[in-house]
Amino acid sequence: MDFMTAIDVGASGLKAERTRLNVISMNLANAKTTRTVEGGPYQRKEVVFKESDLGSPFSNAMQSALDKEVKGVRVALVQNDGRPLRQVYEPNHPDANEEGYVSYPDINVVEEMTNMMAAMRSYEANVSTISTAKTMFSKALEIGR
Repeated sequence: MDFMTAIDVGASGLKAERTRLNVISMNLANAKTTRTVEGGPYQRKEVVFKESDLGSPFSNAMQSALDKEVKGVRVALVQNDGRPLRQVYEPNHPDANEEGYVSYPDINVVEEMTNMMAAMRSYEANVSTISTAKTMFSKALEIGR
């Protein structure tokens, strides 16, 4: 694997983890949302990653036969989670049904914060990969002088 391929892999991870962090933030911000534009309460969302060919034109042009196996990651889709809504008895709430229950999204703040910490660590690992590849590239240039 060459330096550019390592940077491309790290960059694909950064992009995917940024999307994951945005979705987690959206879930946390809408934990108590009972009415959306689409109608009904907010539905928790989750990110699905998929293996990806590195699509950088430069790396594709410069790839050797050994590098053909190197893959990155991409966001395949952002989907609604299938969890049922939480029913909370609040008869005075404007969105309460006839029985006095309000439907809230089933968003566990502790779970979302744990997912956020994991995404941040993955993001940091990808930054570290890119930084290490840049340092190695710089050292290789110094050797060539």
